[in-house]
Amino acid sequence: MEEELESVRLRHEKAEREKKNNGVKWLAALLAAVALALAGGLYGVWKQKDTLVGDLETEKEELTAQMLSLQKDYESLSSDYDSINAQLDTSRAEVAQLIERIKATEATDRAKIRQYEKELGTLRSIMRGYISQIDSLNTLNHKLTADAAAARKEAAKSKKHAEELTQQVETLTDKVAVGSVVKARGLSAEAYGNGDRKTDRAAKVTRLLTSLSLVENSLAEKGPVRVYIRVKDPDGAILTNDVHTEFTLDGKTMIASASREVDYEGQEIDMSIYLNGISSWTKGVYTVEAYTEQTFLGATEFMLR
Repeated sequence: MEEELESVRLRHEKAEREKKNNGVKWLAALLAAVALALAGGLYGVWKQKDTLVGDLETEKEELTAQMLSLQKDYESLSSDYDSINAQLDTSRAEVAQLIERIKATEATDRAKIRQYEKELGTLRSIMRGYISQIDSLNTLNHKLTADAAAARKEAAKSKKHAEELTQQVETLTDKVAVGSVVKARGLSAEAYGNGDRKTDRAAKVTRLLTSLSLVENSLAEKGPVRVYIRVKDPDGAILTNDVHTEFTLDGKTMIASASREVDYEGQEIDMSIYLNGISSWTKGVYTVEAYTEQTFLGATEFMLR
């Protein structure tokens, strides 16, 4: 009986040990499975983190490349305007500073990287504004240059036209001035002795009669016109009497032998001028010249023997 109880106890203890061993094995297997799962999860997390860091590094490199490209674009911009050049210098400095900040920032600092991307966009917009402003100013400058050239051309053309008109006016004025001068025709001179008889003997001459006609001229100024004669003896001396007569022609004062004033109304008018009071006449050829204060009318000769 005792042997049977011992045998039962031994079998029970063996069963308990086997049960305990099976539980430990199951727990070990479970723990191994959990450890394996955790290891796989940790590997996945590490792999994902490594991939994310690589992507962030790539993103940083691309951002840096874009900033360097933008820096070259800013360097290529040029302007003829001091105010824009000053603004460009400021923006170039901002680009250079941003590049240095990007290089010094960890790729994993996503907040700063996003901030730098926004600043990149802002600097690009500013550059587009500069380009638009420079293009507008260049277009305006070209237009103003073209307008100025056209204005100078038009001014030169107007000046030339004005000069031509002035020349035409001067020419017409000269023509009118020339055309308005009173002219004469039929100038003649005859010597007279006593009794109103013509003579050609020097010893008998008591006076000289000069005749001429002022021709018709509608352009000439109407009113009193004085005609002067200068009688030159054979030696070229101007004959004068007690009545001292002078006149001015082209700014030069000239001595006259005699003169007479007539009322000229633009129509032809005949006139005579007497020279009296000459103490003696000599033999030879005399010259009689007729003038107004505007022009020389003509000359004629006569001879005394």
